[in-house]
Amino acid sequence: MPDKYIVPQFIENEDKILGPITVRQFILGLVSVFIIFIEYKVFTFGPFIAAAIFTAGIGGVFGFMKVNGQPFHIFFLNFVQTISQPSLRVWDKHQTDAELRLIIKPQTIAEPEEEKPRRKPRPGSSHLRDLSLTVNTGGVYEVEEGMERAAEELPM
Repeated sequence: MPDKYIVPQFIENEDKILGPITVRQFILGLVSVFIIFIEYKVFTFGPFIAAAIFTAGIGGVFGFMKVNGQPFHIFFLNFVQTISQPSLRVWDKHQTDAELRLIIKPQTIAEPEEEKPRRKPRPGSSHLRDLSLTVNTGGVYEVEEGMERAAEELPM
């Protein structure tokens, strides 16, 4: 019986910890509350309210908003990368003086000595016939004794 394995499903869904709130959303909420607490200690009441609303808004957007089915922080990172990169990419390679000297410099290449290619002598047709018969018959056909010595003399 073949082994059966459980294939995980819905792996793109984040784990929920408090009702519909995911771990990422919970941590973003805690960070937002901590920042608001620091703002409360630093600012007076008027500026604190403005800063707290702004901080809570940013935390809510990054925690709960989705753009095209992706969390906002993924969309935001893609947006920043798109804005920071030039829209038109032009390849403008200028060669340095050293590269130009290497190109212009005549290269002397030592030509290798010509060696005659070593070729194995072709086996005789009777030897090929015997080999093919041996292979085709699955080893039932055996080379005759005189032919065996001739086969040993041929270099491989």
